Formats: sequence, structure tokens, C-alpha cells
Amino acid sequence: MENKKYTTIHYHGYLQLDKILDAQRMRSAELEEQAAHDEMLFIVVHQVYELWFKQIRHELDSVLDLFQTQSVDERNVGTAVHYLNRVIEIQKLLIQQIRIMETMTPLDFLDFRNYLFPASGFQSFQFRMLEGMLGLPETERLTYNNHHYASVFPEDQQKALAEIYTKGTLFDVIEAWLERTPFLQFGDFRFLAHYKKAVENMIKKEQEAIKSSDYLDEKEKAMRLKMLGSTDTYFLSILDPEVHRQMQEAGKLRLSYKATVAALLINLYRDEPILHEPFKLLMCLVDIDELMTTWRYRHAQMVLRMLGRKIGTGGSSGHDYLHATAVKHHIFSDLHNISTLLIPRSELPELPKALKQELGFYFSLKG
Repeated sequence: MENKKYTTIHYHGYLQLDKILDAQRMRSAELEEQAAHDEMLFIVVHQVYELWFKQIRHELDSVLDLFQTQSVDERNVGTAVHYLNRVIEIQKLLIQQIRIMETMTPLDFLDFRNYLFPASGFQSFQFRMLEGMLGLPETERLTYNNHHYASVFPEDQQKALAEIYTKGTLFDVIEAWLERTPFLQFGDFRFLAHYKKAVENMIKKEQEAIKSSDYLDEKEKAMRLKMLGSTDTYFLSILDPEVHRQMQEAGKLRLSYKATVAALLINLYRDEPILHEPFKLLMCLVDIDELMTTWRYRHAQMVLRMLGRKIGTGGSSGHDYLHATAVKHHIFSDLHNISTLLIPRSELPELPKALKQELGFYFSLKG
């Protein structure tokens, strides 16, 4: 029997180039005597977007598989960081592609825009899959022409979008992983109790610096002291679980209390060897969220440049809708908020020797 495992293949056939290069069908060429030159660019850019969306889905699927277990192997964290860094580089490329699209002028776009109705980028199933896989909450989504965002898709695709939330999103698996962080309570060491003392010391020093300032008048001192806050202001969400719960119910926080404390610990003690990769993972999520917002904002600006205040081809409000998603559709904002809770390295509570050894890949030379 012929061994098909090592049969030869040609570059052209391997990449299925006949299918790819025959997929640019310009409607202006089919409906007019002369094709609109820039419709080719419009098609190619959006097809490339969809290919990159497929690659991002592939990376996120792998990350979800790594984390959908009760015990995540430390080596898998490094692998997840590698995959997510690839997603980040793709996102940067997607943002850069907008500049290529903007080489098309508004008049160039009007040459073929009428042939696009009612097609719209809102109908990108893959992009909606990405949003769901990352963990954009169903309840937080802006409606599409006062309809559910999935209403533009056939029934099988609507079902696939709903199943994402049943299986667990990236937000879900990361939250569960953080909740299992083992170092929040280690022997007699109580992280939050030591952290509260450190915050109090930090605030006291800053208060004294403001009060003793020679260049601030009393009004400015009072204003800065108020802005500085205390352990009864924004630090209360981490020091009091009940306050955190209330903020969750009000929609101001999303990450669970235990997961938030774990994320804070990882950020504060990121210099400890065993926390290097967890910290990188959290930073990847922050980067992905930030780049998603950047892409939405640039997309909105491009639409404003091309269409002004015209209604989009899909019937949406165009620029206004896109700009609103950039403002509202955040996923990992809780990880951004950790910066509010950080304290200087000089104020960090000293870790017990046994815990420091746990966090530092400690090996004894004694047999």
C-alpha cells in the first residue's frame, strides 16, 4: 500500500491559491461597464481580516484548552503567554491595515458603496466569536439596530455564539485559575493584613509630604489630600469583600474578589521567579484588551473619515455605534484597575522565608 504520509505537494496546491485568488469578485465589475478600482482593495483587506480572525481563534482555542482543567501545569502558562503574544502581534497588524484602507478616499469608496447594501462588517461571524471567546459579557453588548447582536446570523451560527459562554470564555478560565492561587495565605502570613499596613504607611508618608510642602497653599494641600484618598476610599474594594461584592452588583467590577486579590499579589511580587510567567499572562490580557479598544477606535475614525455621519451599509448609525463600542466593550478592565491598588516596592511586605523559597524555585544543596 502506498505511503501517503510523505507524498509531495506543490506550493500552489498546499496554499489552495486557486480558491483564495479567485475569491475577489467585484460587484461593480458585474453591475457596471467599468469596475470601481478601489473595490479590489476593499475586498482584499476584509478577506485578510477574516484570515487573521481565524488565526486568533486558533490561538485562543489552544489557550482555553490549556486552562480548562482543575490544575494548570506551570509550563502551560508559558505556552499560553506565547500564544497570546502572537495574538497581540496580529492585533497590531490589524490596526496597521486600517492605514492601507485609508489610502482609499471617500470619493473612491462612493464609486462602489451602493453595491454593498445590506452587507456590513457587523455581520462578521468570526469577530463576534472572538469577542465571545475573550469574554465580552452578553449583557454588556450594545444592541445592533435595537436587536440582539446575533440576530444577523443564521440559526446554526447563533447557536455557536451562545455555546461559547456555556463552555467558558478566556475571562472565565483566567478567573478560575487566579482563584486557585495558593500563596494568598501561607502559614502565619496573611497577605491582605500585611498589604493593608503597607497601604496605610504609604498614604501616611504621602500625606506628610503634602502637609510639609513649601510650594502648596492650604487650599491646594486640602485638594491633594482629598485626591490621595485613604484605606476607606478606592482601596476598600480590595480590603473589604463586602464592598467588592456591592461594586460587582453595581457593574463597577467583574472579576471575583478572590481572583482580584490573586491578581494584585502577582503584580506586586512579580519579581519572584515563579510569578514571572503569571505576570506576563496578565499583561498579555491587558494588552489584548487595550489593542481591541484601539482597533475599535481606529475603525470608528476610519468610518468617520470615509462616510462622515452617513448611516452604515448595514443600517447602523455608523461612526457613533463604532465609537460607543470602543468606550464600552472592555473585557479585562479589572486587570487595568489593579494599577490603582499598587504600592511602591519599598513598601511591599517582607515575605516569610519559606514562602520566598516557594516563589523562587529554591533548591537545597544538601542531600
